[in-house]
Amino acid sequence: MRIVDLLNKESIALHAAPKSKMDAIDQLVQLQAAGGKIADLPEYKKGILAREEMGSTAVGEGIAIPHAKSDAVTEPSLAAMTVPGGVDYEALDEEPSNLLFMIAAPNDGDVHLEVLSRLMTILMDEAFRAKLLAAERVEDFLRIIDDMEKQKYPEEKSVEAKVQSGFRVLAVTACPTGIAHTYMAAEALEKAGEKLGISIKVETNGSGGAKNILTQAEIDACDGIIVAADKSVEMSRFDGKRVIKTKVSDGIKIPEELIQKIAAKDAPVYHHAGAKADEDTADGESFGRKLYKHLMNGVSNMLPFTVAGGIFIALAFLIDSVAGAPHDAGFGTHTAVAAFFKTIGGYAFNFMIPVLAGYIGKSIADRPGFLVGMVGGYLATTGATFANVGGEVPSGFLGALLAGFAGGFLMLMIEKLCDKMPKSLNGIKPVLIYPLAGLAIIAVIMCAINPFMGMINTGLADFLSSMGGKSKIVLGCILGAMMSVDMGGPFNKAAYVFGSAAIASGNYDIMAAVMIGGMVPPIAIALSTTFFKDRWTEEERKNGAVNYIMGLSFITEGAIPYAASDPLRVIPACMIGAAVAGGLSMTFGCTLMAPHGGIFVLAVVGHWPMYLLSLAVGSLVGMLLLTVFKKIKK
Repeated sequence: MRIVDLLNKESIALHAAPKSKMDAIDQLVQLQAAGGKIADLPEYKKGILAREEMGSTAVGEGIAIPHAKSDAVTEPSLAAMTVPGGVDYEALDEEPSNLLFMIAAPNDGDVHLEVLSRLMTILMDEAFRAKLLAAERVEDFLRIIDDMEKQKYPEEKSVEAKVQSGFRVLAVTACPTGIAHTYMAAEALEKAGEKLGISIKVETNGSGGAKNILTQAEIDACDGIIVAADKSVEMSRFDGKRVIKTKVSDGIKIPEELIQKIAAKDAPVYHHAGAKADEDTADGESFGRKLYKHLMNGVSNMLPFTVAGGIFIALAFLIDSVAGAPHDAGFGTHTAVAAFFKTIGGYAFNFMIPVLAGYIGKSIADRPGFLVGMVGGYLATTGATFANVGGEVPSGFLGALLAGFAGGFLMLMIEKLCDKMPKSLNGIKPVLIYPLAGLAIIAVIMCAINPFMGMINTGLADFLSSMGGKSKIVLGCILGAMMSVDMGGPFNKAAYVFGSAAIASGNYDIMAAVMIGGMVPPIAIALSTTFFKDRWTEEERKNGAVNYIMGLSFITEGAIPYAASDPLRVIPACMIGAAVAGGLSMTFGCTLMAPHGGIFVLAVVGHWPMYLLSLAVGSLVGMLLLTVFKKIKK
């Protein structure tokens, strides 16, 4: 979504002179109204003010980006204002703000996060900000932004121009959540290609689907493809080409090395193996790495169900709390509105475990594995046994993991056994033989293991519920540190999956510790780059402000470039700060029923004042340790 497409001439004011922060907000709201995308202006302004009460949206360097998601917004839009004289917008660096953008987003997605990320990326360029402030006409203001976006985000015209001469290197980036790693790796590869003088095009498999998709003509003409992904991607199109398959973090850390390897034709040729979409690799992945990717494929497809369902259920409890309903067995259903939210959220949560198992099975055995994984996951939720197919003790999350992996590898075995059948039966294999055999066997497997997995699952839930104060504090510290140790890697994802599973079991304090642990690293780094500038390079200081937004949005990956440049100092500081925050969250009994959202789901956080205090303390600890560990830059 391009910034220039969200602006129009009526929503831009140049050389304004607001007298105060509130005056600036009033003027920006009126500019939004002039753009014609706001149905209820007072309601929209109410959302802007509510967001400002949580903390100023001035991020420093003269930039302020007030924003709100609201039902009053009909379409995403932006309003912009230049204030050459500056206005006190309560920025963290205590400097006046002279470049203000106001985001209006509908209340049905995360458009505001995409726009925030894009804005902060281009606004970190000091020369670009100077051009905007110097613009005398609205047309010039729009042209400057358009030129910057074409430079930073090559789109239709620039892509077409490059296609004519062909791309030497192609790439695909993908991470389990599709939020941060995906786009950070893409940008790192594009910058490395520009630096090396090698033309490159990057396809991103993000949370909003695949963007900048590679065409068959481009694939045929290129020297090779880099697949930097932590989940399954479509590989059959690369058959016969030189391919490097690696972790998405390598796309961020060593992009030049990957591009040079393709350019030197030093990568192995990839040969696709039929239905097994991601089993074969061009450079020989370990079995453990394959298992991790299959798991992350299931987790990435499960996340939307977890997040949306969790927030709906949390809203149900919030509504009943506001209504003064008693905290009994029916809490969350005492009012009609609460019952609606809890019911719909419950439906989404019911799909969570079958979807996890289904997509693990699909990652292993492509479409034949989807059926057996999905049904196996559903049988795990019902607790089906031979004695009682209707269900006894659900095996839950652990049972679904086993169902996904067992179902996927089961289908690979069935496919190999069926290879010996007459070729005349090839047409009915995928629609009749594979589904029937797979369904029958997975049903037997799940009915056999459900009682045992159910006992383990129940025992784990009971153990977590019975943990005392000190034990829970230690658990909170461990989870917080895990969220920070590899910032989006296996430890981080393991802690997150554990927190999501705990929500399904009714243990809401664990997710609170998990999320706060993931928010600390970017915020600690942002604070350090703001208040202790001599520890960082000029580029790190410029980009540091972006981490305020990423940290508050629970996007831990914003800290990766800083950790990659100095891991022995940055990672321990962030781990300790995150551990302190997670332990304090447990100490204060904070709870969270929404598995994502950061500061934007504060309304459904139990004991939210203490939660904010825990976040602040953990971030400050991380900042101070960074100051101690990092050397002063000369």
